[in-house]
Amino acid sequence: MMGEKIDELLPRIEAALERGGRSMGDLQILLATKTRTAEEIREAVELFKARGITVGVGENRQQEIAKHADLEDLHEAGILRHFIGHIQSNKARDITRFADLVHSIDRESALASIEKRAANDGKVQRVLIQVNTSGEESKGGYDPDLGLLKEVAQRCNESDSLALEGLMTIGTNTDDEVEIRRSLRQLRELRDGLGIEAVKELSMGMSNDLEIAIEEGATIVRLGSVVFGPRDYSH
Repeated sequence: MMGEKIDELLPRIEAALERGGRSMGDLQILLATKTRTAEEIREAVELFKARGITVGVGENRQQEIAKHADLEDLHEAGILRHFIGHIQSNKARDITRFADLVHSIDRESALASIEKRAANDGKVQRVLIQVNTSGEESKGGYDPDLGLLKEVAQRCNESDSLALEGLMTIGTNTDDEVEIRRSLRQLRELRDGLGIEAVKELSMGMSNDLEIAIEEGATIVRLGSVVFGPRDYSH
């Protein structure tokens, strides 16, 4: 069943990339693994690998990090681990010890807590700045103001414990494709406006808007239900 979902998904991704003049080598598929078991994650990683694609895994919640103890061999084999959810400052140590890349630096307190914990462990934490391009109050992220983002980027670049690699957003929750596209395109425009060579990643697009995100330049797409099916919260 999961293999069939992946076989239906990949042509959609490839077609969206082609429309944007890009190829699979320009995109990182990130499995959004909230509520998924270690067994489901392993199966998905191996199914993508069998199709010649290396994926990453991304957790939304600190309390689910523990299940990755059963997947340490995947990490050792090069499967990168991402943290893509809201950062609780008192959980920052667990996040930095888990994540190769943290997507959700959405406010100063999150930045400071991740920086502090990375410094304590002698680690340079790779991060993305989360931007609220939808304007929805339910979503976290810095305001989409280029001047503000330049200040945050400078703050990251002056740190010995942070490495800023790009921006992240969650597209507008609507059926209006024009508005979804606007909210995703804005992230690309903000990244380009920063004019920092090392800041190149665009983490945007999920199961419901992945093709628009890819067309608008996403370098990382976060995919859950389109790969795994509906979530089972009974876990």
